[in-house]
Amino acid sequence: MKKQQDIQPWETVSSEYLIQRPWLTARRDVLRMPNGTLVPEYYVLEYPTWVNIIAITPDEKFLLVRQYRHALGIIEYELCAGTMDASDSSPLDAAKRELLEETGYAGGEWTELTALSANPTSMNNLNHTFLAKGVEKVATQHLDETEDISVHLFTKDELINLLRRDEMKQSLMVAPLWRYIAENHLI
Repeated sequence: MKKQQDIQPWETVSSEYLIQRPWLTARRDVLRMPNGTLVPEYYVLEYPTWVNIIAITPDEKFLLVRQYRHALGIIEYELCAGTMDASDSSPLDAAKRELLEETGYAGGEWTELTALSANPTSMNNLNHTFLAKGVEKVATQHLDETEDISVHLFTKDELINLLRRDEMKQSLMVAPLWRYIAENHLI
């Protein structure tokens, strides 16, 4: 069995972009492994940094959004989430902006809970999940033309039941929620 320190990165021999669109960028790399093996086709999807927010109100309600997700053809509850824009100076700034735009909530105390990859084999970005405790409604939603989002408040028990019934499908949201629940001994 190889030791962890024996594993080496692969060399990128060449890269070619196959598609570069605002929400989909794909490239094909030619790679050389440390043992000399050539990998002639390795595909990578490039995405911007993603952010999620576990937002909790002063009265301990969890703020979720509900929206249609076309790839699965479902309407589901999710954490407020979005992408880091060029105008954002950090993932935290992006998360605060997204929460305000999508829900009208802001303020509170913010900490980063985790940074996860949807698939480190083929995707080049991270998803940062922030915990925002004490958020309050300060404005109305400011949605983009392509957003149709409703805002909902859940008690701790309602949220846990939603998760237990497997009613949230977005793994990059479910995993941090279960982590928060476990670390705070909510069940």
